[in-house]
Amino acid sequence: MENQTKITALLGIRYPILQGPMGGGFSNAELLAAVSNAGGLGSFGAYTLTPEQILAVDKEIKSKTNQPYNINLWVSDVDDSLKDYSAEKLDKLKQLFKPYFDSLSIPLPDLDPNIPSKFLKQVEAVFEARPAVFSFIFGIPPKEILDEARRLGIKTVGAATTLDEGLALEQAGVDAIVASGFEAGGHRPSFLKPAHQSLTGTFSLVQHLKAKIKTPVIAAGGIKDGKGIKAALSLGADAAQLGTAFLVTEESNATPTHRAMLLSDEARYTVLSKSLTGRMGRIIRNRITEEVSYETEVLPFPLQSRFMGPLREAAQAQGRTDLGIFWSGQNAVNLKAGKAAELMQSLINEAFAD
Repeated sequence: MENQTKITALLGIRYPILQGPMGGGFSNAELLAAVSNAGGLGSFGAYTLTPEQILAVDKEIKSKTNQPYNINLWVSDVDDSLKDYSAEKLDKLKQLFKPYFDSLSIPLPDLDPNIPSKFLKQVEAVFEARPAVFSFIFGIPPKEILDEARRLGIKTVGAATTLDEGLALEQAGVDAIVASGFEAGGHRPSFLKPAHQSLTGTFSLVQHLKAKIKTPVIAAGGIKDGKGIKAALSLGADAAQLGTAFLVTEESNATPTHRAMLLSDEARYTVLSKSLTGRMGRIIRNRITEEVSYETEVLPFPLQSRFMGPLREAAQAQGRTDLGIFWSGQNAVNLKAGKAAELMQSLINEAFAD
C-alpha cells in the first residue's frame, strides 16, 4: 500500500501514522521523538500543563527531534456546570466515593471548585513554541486562534466523534480532522452533543466524514497494528492514529502496573465511565466502574479528576488494581511491549510492505 497521502503531504511526514496525544502525564518528549524520528507524527498531550511547562517540554522535544510533531490541548478544559458550584452538592457527591477512600485508609481530599480555564494561556505558549501541528479536542478554538496558527505556519487538527462535529470543524477551516471512534481509549472528545449520544464506530465515522467533507481525515480508535492502519486507509482515511499500542512501549509514562494490565486478559474488558474524571472515557473495568453507573451524578470536570487523584495514587502505591485507573482502547489484543521505534517499524512493515 502506498504510504504517501494527503496527511503526509500536509504535515511533512513520511508515513501516515500518528501517535495519539495522550494527556494526563502519559506523554513525554522521548516517546514523541521516537515516533517522529521514525517518520510518523509524535504528539504531546499538554492540557494539564502550565504555559511555562509547555515551553519547557517543547525545548526538550526540540533537543530530541528536528522532525514535525504535535502539541495537543483541550478547548473546553473546565465544565460550565462548575460555575457557582454549591458546597452542599460537593459534599454530597464526595460521600458517594467515601467507601473507596476508606478501603485504602486515606481521607477524602479538600476541594476548591473555583478552577479557571488554562486554554487561552496555553495557546500562547504553543504559538511561542511553534510545533508543526497544533491539535485540540473538546471543541473548536475561536477564529482568531485558528487564523494565528495559519499565519505562523502551524497546521491545525480537530477531533470529531460525529459527522456533525466533522462538518463544524471543516466549516471552521481546520487543516485535518481526527475521526475519534467509539473504540478509542481515553476521553470521548464530543462537543456538540453529550458523549453518550456520540458513539459512532471508527470505520463508520471515517466513511461518514469522507462522504461529506473534503478535509483530510485521520482514523482513531481500535487501531493497534499495521493491519488496522491498512484497513483505515482502504476505507478512505488519510492517516491512522494509535494510542493504546504506544502506551505499552518502554518510552511511555504508563506505570509498570498499567502496562501489565494492558498486556493481560483484563484488557479485554473496557468500559465507558465518567466516574473517574467527570467526563466519559474508556478504561479497563474496575470496582468503581462496576459499582458507579454512568447515570450516577459525579462532580464536573476537572473537579472529579482532582478528587480521584489521591485515590488513584494510593491504589497504585498499595497495588490495588481493583481501584486503579487504567486507560485503554477497545482493541488491546496481542499488544507488544518494546521500544517505540520497534513498534513504528513493525507498523510500517505491516501496513506498507508490498
